[in-house]
Amino acid sequence: MDAKHTALEKYFGYTSFLPHQEEIVDAVLAGRDVLAVMATGGGKSLCYQLPALVFGGLTVVVSPLIALMKDQVDGLRANGIPAATINSSLGYGEQKIVERVILEGRIRILYVSPERAVQPFFLSLIAKADVRLIAIDEAHCISMWGHNFRPEYRRLRVLKERFPTVPVIALTATAIPAVQNDIAVELALSNPARFVGSFNRKNLTYRVVPKARYFPRLVAYLNEHKNDAGIIYCFSQKATVELAKKLQDKGFSALPYHAGLPDAVRAEHQEAFSRGDVAIICATVAFGMGIDKPDVRFVIHTDLPKDIESYYQETGRAGRDGEPGDCILYYSRGDYGTIRYIIEKEGADATQKDVAYRKVGAMLDYCETPGCRRKFLLAYFGESYPEERCGACDRCETPVKVFDGTEVAAAVIACIRETGERFGASYIADVLAGSKSARVRENGHDRLSAYGSGRGYTRDQWLLFIQEMVGKGFVASTGGRYPVLVSNDRSRAVLAGKNPVPLAEPRPEGVVAPETGEKDYDEPLFLRLRRLRKVVADLDHVPPFVVFHDRSLKEMATYYPTTGVALLEIYGVSEAKLKRYGRKFLDAIDKHCAEHGIGPEQRRG
Repeated sequence: MDAKHTALEKYFGYTSFLPHQEEIVDAVLAGRDVLAVMATGGGKSLCYQLPALVFGGLTVVVSPLIALMKDQVDGLRANGIPAATINSSLGYGEQKIVERVILEGRIRILYVSPERAVQPFFLSLIAKADVRLIAIDEAHCISMWGHNFRPEYRRLRVLKERFPTVPVIALTATAIPAVQNDIAVELALSNPARFVGSFNRKNLTYRVVPKARYFPRLVAYLNEHKNDAGIIYCFSQKATVELAKKLQDKGFSALPYHAGLPDAVRAEHQEAFSRGDVAIICATVAFGMGIDKPDVRFVIHTDLPKDIESYYQETGRAGRDGEPGDCILYYSRGDYGTIRYIIEKEGADATQKDVAYRKVGAMLDYCETPGCRRKFLLAYFGESYPEERCGACDRCETPVKVFDGTEVAAAVIACIRETGERFGASYIADVLAGSKSARVRENGHDRLSAYGSGRGYTRDQWLLFIQEMVGKGFVASTGGRYPVLVSNDRSRAVLAGKNPVPLAEPRPEGVVAPETGEKDYDEPLFLRLRRLRKVVADLDHVPPFVVFHDRSLKEMATYYPTTGVALLEIYGVSEAKLKRYGRKFLDAIDKHCAEHGIGPEQRRG
């Protein structure tokens, strides 16, 4: 067995690589600069952690958030790998200790923030150490075209300039081609080997649900997932606090998280979620990159994300352990107005505003597409999906029925023309649905023949019809800050009866369907092992997943291992974890088998 496979099994408890991992590791071990784009849950961290063990010396990892560094360091130490971090949370004495062990060669992997990484003192420190590899995590933050631009990332090219012979690996989960090119240029990567994995998160299910009166449906969903951890994203800080309180009143374990909380409170809430003391975090987008919790079972958005990249990364927090995860978005087109206000308030130049509007436009298209949502997401990132339907989104679970919508389309077009082709989709929907809004009355449009002509459908349903018509080219939208609907040649053909218009039938609002079906593992034992894991994790002051992932516990609850050798065959059980935790978990398995009459013939020895 070669060095990389030996380290893979000894330190991480794995016997094989995930897609692209081995090729990336080989390129790094060959001394190449590497740019790796891999979906969340695809095993990015291993792509630098494993070479760090094979190389020896020091690997420097630039990571954007202190909490993420801490979780990574805890996980590495649990696997017997010497790791440390230098960040603002360390006291003077603590930092001096870390500096000393670095210079003594006793640290294999060192995490540092981008701000610290470029400071003269840090560059001087690592210049005295044996640096073998530099890893830049969340590398999309370097690009102005990315969704989470951080100016300090642009200064990281100094690392390549100061250590020109040391390979650099840049990693990200979300980067369209323009962002990938920006990363390579700004980090001064030398002829990098580029690996772009699939953006398809096969274990995630995507659903978009009408937002109107969403709270009772949210409660119903959470009641079906009481043993699961989840993140609920809200647009504003106030909304996170209010929603957490409402969920607490309903008996759920929930806390808010946003940038306006005191640092100590924010850290306390994140720690409670990571350790499993709290099941639900209600958060703004400030919460996300700092989470290394693999057993998040659902990610819910109560408001429209500002772009596909943010949505993809945030939903990517679900199911990082490879187990199923739900991604639910409560959608109302009215949220577009809030995002439009933010875009204008930020004071960006015209080009940046245009990019922002195009990005939120793509997000609206995702919400309103009549087709497969997975196919839409992958196409956005330039990846084709070979199947027409994925079977794991609301559009594919309940395929859209199509009806002859020619009369509906004619009503929309007539309303657009009758109102002078000066209004957007929301206003046209108001007129057709017979809205009593002051704006409609002030414009005198409550006296038009089109007014109330569509009362057979709701305003939201008219919005969906209009969006589909725009997408199919039966009417046009001017785009920009205030898009206006206008008729075109196809519109005139519809009114002349020369062009039939197939449209998707509106579907009723409903509760998201809970999962059904029997488990293929011993669930009582799995829950027992989870409780044990929580006790052990609390004693060690680490999050539960640092002890064992859910997948490891499910395998234990499937094969009932009887010995340490059998336990090593379980996914994610390394030699260090066997030595530290093995006896307690084997004892728990033995006790469960004795209580439930599970004999030796059913167990792996």
